[in-house]
Amino acid sequence: MNKSKMARGLVYFGASVTFGVLGFIVLFILIKGVPHITPSLFAWNYTTENVSLMPALITTLYVIGGSLLVATPIGVFTAIYLVEYADRSKFVVKVISMAIDTLSAVPSIVYGLFGFLFFVTFLGFQFSLLAGIMTTTIMVLPLIIRSTEEALISVDMSLRQASFALGAGKLRTIFNVVLPVAMPGILSGVILAIGRIIGESAALIYTLGSSTNLPHSVFSSGRTLAVHMYILSSEGFYVNEAYATAVILLILVLALNGLSTLIGRKLAGGGK
Repeated sequence: MNKSKMARGLVYFGASVTFGVLGFIVLFILIKGVPHITPSLFAWNYTTENVSLMPALITTLYVIGGSLLVATPIGVFTAIYLVEYADRSKFVVKVISMAIDTLSAVPSIVYGLFGFLFFVTFLGFQFSLLAGIMTTTIMVLPLIIRSTEEALISVDMSLRQASFALGAGKLRTIFNVVLPVAMPGILSGVILAIGRIIGESAALIYTLGSSTNLPHSVFSSGRTLAVHMYILSSEGFYVNEAYATAVILLILVLALNGLSTLIGRKLAGGGK
C-alpha cells in the first residue's frame, strides 16, 4: 500500500513539474511579448525601422503546407506497407525500419548541412523555399511514418476480419475501415510534425535562407518565424520584437494543433 501511494505521488509530482515548467514558459513569453505586439509588426514590408513578422509568418505557412503535402502521403503509405503488407522477417523491411529509426535520431543541423550540400549546391536550388521544404520533408518523414505505424497497429484485428467477412478486399478494408479508426493517431503524428517544422531554425537557415522578403516562387529565399526570432534576438537590437514574435509563434502552434485535432475528430467520426 505504501509503495502504491509512493508511486502515485511520484506520478503526480512528475505531472506537476511538467505542467509547471510548461506554464512558466508560456507565462514568461506572454508577459515579455504581449506588450510589444503592435500593428506595425504585421505590415507587409520589412524595414529596419519596422521589423515586420508578416513575411516570415506567411513563409512559415508555405513551408508547413509544402512539407506536409509531400511528407504526409509518403509517410502514411510507407506505414501502410510496413503494417499491412510487409513481411517483418525480410531483410529489406528490416533495412527500412532501421533507416526510419536512424533518421529520427539525426540532429537538425545535420539535415541542414545535407540540404545545403544537396538541394542548395548540387541541385542548384540556391537558398529557396523549395530547398527548405524538401529538407523539412525529410526531417518529419520518420515522425509521420512511426506515428502512422503505431496508429495502424492499434486498430483491432477483428475490424479487419469483419470487413473481409463481408467481402471487402484488402485495399478497401484499409481505406474504409482501418484508416478512419487510426486517423486520430495519424493526425497526432502530423501535429508533432507541424510543431517540429514551426520550431526549426538550424536546417532552414542553411536551405531556405534568411531573406526578409516574402517568397514569390519556390525558388525565392525567405525566413520562417523561428529563423526571424533567432536573427532578431541574436542581433540584440530587436529583443522586444523577438518576444512578440515568440507569442505569435505560440499562438500559431496552438491554432494549427487545434485545427488538426478538429479535422481528426471529423474524419474519425465520419464527418459528423
